[in-house]
Amino acid sequence: DYYQSFIDIARRDGTGVVFETPTWRANPDWGTQLGYSAEQLDQVNRQAVDLLRSLSAKNPDTTIVKSGCLGPRGDGYIVGDGMSANEAASYHSAQISSFAAAGADMVSALTLSYVDEAIGISMAAQEAEIPVAISFTVETDGVLPSGQGLADAITQVDQGTNESPAYYMVNCAHPAHFADVLNADGPWHRIRGVRANASRMSHAELDNATELDRGDEAELASGYLALGEALPNLAVVGGCCGTDIRHIDAISAAITKNS
Repeated sequence: DYYQSFIDIARRDGTGVVFETPTWRANPDWGTQLGYSAEQLDQVNRQAVDLLRSLSAKNPDTTIVKSGCLGPRGDGYIVGDGMSANEAASYHSAQISSFAAAGADMVSALTLSYVDEAIGISMAAQEAEIPVAISFTVETDGVLPSGQGLADAITQVDQGTNESPAYYMVNCAHPAHFADVLNADGPWHRIRGVRANASRMSHAELDNATELDRGDEAELASGYLALGEALPNLAVVGGCCGTDIRHIDAISAAITKNS
């Protein structure tokens, strides 16, 4: 079983596990393209949380955090037609409300490329009274697709929301893409999670790739150990593009061994 494999790793290494609902694109724009009504999208998002709740009930010895996953309104790699914070809050509120009503423990907003959308999602989560993790993606130079630096983006969201996000993450980037950024001063205590790519490819290269680049499992695990030295509160680790259960196994084993 797919989910059970991750639970077994967590059980082996004495950790918990954060499961994301498979709903990164279960929002109005993308749902409409697939012919889903608002009511059907609400049902899909609720059912995804129910799946995680059932897994938690079947594995009472393992801490399972049930996270409702949402993605950006547009392309995950290109800002395109950006929204204001208020527009983003209105747009994402329905999906966040579905997660909250279904009993999710939190919301994770992954692969965000600009600040206003992150602020809007934080506002909507605050309104729904559910914790939210804000995860930015960065290019190979460690800068957001919007051109803003990671430290500035985190600071701006915190200032615009009275620090409402539970924590921040970086996802869909290889550790080598942003490790150097962490050498400078920044609000790095606010980053508690990383879901890195196994591939060193840029976003543009990934978009145009015809074959999956799995990267190197050992190298990725070593990259996480290095990130842990720069991120004092790093607690949630996982994988994004190119990763599978073998990468997660290697990452968890390496961190557990060195903790």
